[in-house]
Amino acid sequence: MSWDRQINIKNPQELAVMREAGRINAEALAAVAAAIAPGVTTGELNEIAESVLKKYGAYSPFKNYPGPYPYPASICTSVNEELVHGIPGNRKLKNGDIISIDCGSVFKGYVGDAAFTMGVGEITKENKKLLEVTEKALFAGINKLKPGNFLGDVSAAVQNVVESHNLHVTREYTGHGVGRRMHEGPQVPNYGTPGKGMLLKAGMTIALEPMVLIGTNQTKVTPDEWTVVSLNGMNTAHFEHSVAITETGPVILTVLADGQNPWDFAGQSK
Repeated sequence: MSWDRQINIKNPQELAVMREAGRINAEALAAVAAAIAPGVTTGELNEIAESVLKKYGAYSPFKNYPGPYPYPASICTSVNEELVHGIPGNRKLKNGDIISIDCGSVFKGYVGDAAFTMGVGEITKENKKLLEVTEKALFAGINKLKPGNFLGDVSAAVQNVVESHNLHVTREYTGHGVGRRMHEGPQVPNYGTPGKGMLLKAGMTIALEPMVLIGTNQTKVTPDEWTVVSLNGMNTAHFEHSVAITETGPVILTVLADGQNPWDFAGQSK
């Protein structure tokens, strides 16, 4: 991907619009989470998200995103061993699957970007652990998004949670700045060294997204030229929030109006 590496410091008015974009994004994700069940197709989930975005006059920055060919959908639906960028279609979800939903929203020129992974029906203990650890890593990283900290503090917090449970973070795909564009600077790896990297400042907005694998950190891209899967075929998980760094600490932008995570809407909690 070719990202805009410029770091844009947001003022309070811009952050207010980004919060609206994030709330809309959260509503779309919550609607998708509520619909996830055996027999539902990934294409149907995409239609649900699009209907919510349309209701608010928003649209997805994913659709027609440049790549090997323009990305054809408004959300990414990555099932089981698919880590990111899974394309919605006719695939029916099955009991025991896990699915990652990544959704973006553009509202009044600003982007919200968030993702979650949840089970379809009853899932294994191994998969439950994978989801719990990935979500825990997300919030560990968010807690380090404070002025005066370094980017390495954030990345190391994510890495430490994941690796303490004998799981692996991807080395090839990262979080990123977000704002006027879906991909702004800085690039935010899910591994790092405390005290290293860029100094964090108030007004920066970051899409933090732990992507976690079982047994390996290696991936490959499938023949559709978008979907990224684990090299060993084991399941993966992905959680993401867009976050504003403020003088009083991190503010999560991609939550519902009451501050709830969109995936909590379906009964999945931290």
